[in-house]
Amino acid sequence: MNSYQPKSLLNELQYYITPPHDCSYLTKKTARMVFLDPEHRIDVVTLSELSRVGFRRSGDFTYRPECNLCRQCISSRVPAQEFTMNSIQKKAWKKNQDLEIRIISTNDATDEHFQLYEKYINERHADGDMFPPTQEQFEKFLVISCTDSIFIEFRLNQKLIAVSTCDQLDDGLSAVYTFFEPKESKRSLGTFAILKQIEYARSLGLQYVYLGYWVPHSSKMNYKSQFIPLDLLLDGQWRRLNRSLTSDEIQQLGNSLMTTLPTGWNHPIIK
Repeated sequence: MNSYQPKSLLNELQYYITPPHDCSYLTKKTARMVFLDPEHRIDVVTLSELSRVGFRRSGDFTYRPECNLCRQCISSRVPAQEFTMNSIQKKAWKKNQDLEIRIISTNDATDEHFQLYEKYINERHADGDMFPPTQEQFEKFLVISCTDSIFIEFRLNQKLIAVSTCDQLDDGLSAVYTFFEPKESKRSLGTFAILKQIEYARSLGLQYVYLGYWVPHSSKMNYKSQFIPLDLLLDGQWRRLNRSLTSDEIQQLGNSLMTTLPTGWNHPIIK
């Protein structure tokens, strides 16, 4: 595996790049990841800087896609102070006002959290990379962290029905992962969890909620484009999406990102 130095504000850190492997988002596509040496412990300031240039954290693995002829993994973040709910999000908010919300450190994870995670993966993602779920995998993925990470718990009559894992950055929250009770799908818990993270960021005076990668050609990722306004990292610059896109516009944007594009590229949909 070759050492790799991306052009960023963090060139003093040691990075590596993986060999090509199957893409987790798009079928019949390969992917490569640039990642930070996992033995190098990073602090909140460093993780925040990495997030601003498109990196994500999974356990002690901090990475960014680096794929030839494809730029569909677009880093996205919601400007928390400017966000307004659409009609669908308002319905999700209203449906879940009977839930009790509690915030704890991931260090306080219990078997109750793992059992809900295990059920979620088994019933919703049995065809994915995280199946079968194990206690060790759960801890490495969501409990172990290099920064101040939290669980936002959602309880119905004291029963745990959803958990969002977040990292607190110096300019926002990073939404790491949300899992929930599959039988409660009518509650739109995934949407409600993001709305609660936006509310929590606002309460802390933070600017953003980082949603991770939006992949236009992956339909399961399109929910992210409904949180408007939405900032997208394109050509090293955060650009603003001020309205929801139609399915045709999403496909158009995705097609544009399947080839190498010059620096300074702009798209009529994105400001």
